Amino acid sequence: MNCGLDLIGEVLYGKWEIHLLWFINEGHKRPIELQRKIPGATWRVLNIQLKELEDHEFITRKIYPVVPPKVEYNLTKFGETLISVIAALGNWGDKMRIVYGQLF
Repeated sequence: MNCGLDLIGEVLYGKWEIHLLWFINEGHKRPIELQRKIPGATWRVLNIQLKELEDHEFITRKIYPVVPPKVEYNLTKFGETLISVIAALGNWGDKMRIVYGQLF
């Protein structure tokens, strides 16, 4: 990797990964809660991207030994370092939407 942007592209390339990090930070920790927050994503894609975030150590997954199974996701300290970056990107997007209107 040549620069920090290469690292970002390598670990946050999934369509929903930034959203997942944001919503987990907001307290939506259960898979069903995350799916409700991102209705355009399929369950399969969300599972794949949650696994990728876990593999990159941005989140942890805790499985509770109950029936039915209960799973919760939490940000790691490493994952928490991205929240201010994601917030800054969101603020920039909000400003551009106001300035340029709905471009996309």
